Amino acid sequence: MSKLQQRLMRELQQNRAIQIVHTDEWSIPIRTVDVTYKPVQRSTMDVLMTMLLVSMQEIDFSTPQEFSELLLVDVLFIEDLITIMKRAGLIDQQESVYQLTVKGQQQLAQGVFEEELDEEVATLFFSPCHHAFLKVDEGRTEDYDELPELYRYLDKEAEQQFEDSQLIEALQQDEEATASSQKVIAQIVQAEAKQINDSPCLEFVLYDKEQDILYARIWNVLLHQWDHVLEQQLTAKEQLQWRERYK
Repeated sequence: MSKLQQRLMRELQQNRAIQIVHTDEWSIPIRTVDVTYKPVQRSTMDVLMTMLLVSMQEIDFSTPQEFSELLLVDVLFIEDLITIMKRAGLIDQQESVYQLTVKGQQQLAQGVFEEELDEEVATLFFSPCHHAFLKVDEGRTEDYDELPELYRYLDKEAEQQFEDSQLIEALQQDEEATASSQKVIAQIVQAEAKQINDSPCLEFVLYDKEQDILYARIWNVLLHQWDHVLEQQLTAKEQLQWRERYK
């Protein structure tokens, strides 16, 4: 930790007007939450699927061959697409006639196609100090033999039962989208809060001689970056004390 602290101090003091007047170390608790969820792949509905669904609304069809002859598309493509739409719950057959389901009507109106994917499991990291889930690179997490004391302004009431909407929002942040397709979290199957692990932070109180201000910089070791949320918290709570103590 001392090497990291020294590197950060050199970085902070590159500006000659900045003076480090205080340093400290403390930890914040991180709650791990294992989440099982169902995703769907949401994409722009292609032209052939749209044509098939529109045709089913207007004309009674009972075989893929009839669609093939109407649309002048190879029957194998029609059969594959009908299988996909049945599996997705967009169409069904009543008295041998293909019909749109309510879901099929909705997706046709929206011009989107949602395909259900297999269940997935992810681990989320909740910080009571941030009142939020943190985006953590699990490959860069470390174990520590000794940790400093807990953050002096720890909110002990922040531990909570997580709403599905919170979990979906946190999971969705990691999903990339293209212009035509996006993986969407459709449902939370199960969420299980696991152990709490403490993670260290490095505190630096700085004095800017040119602007005559005192403020905090906090390095979050878990996130491998400066933590603006904790910096704002600490500066708001202690700035007056710093002016009395270090000026």
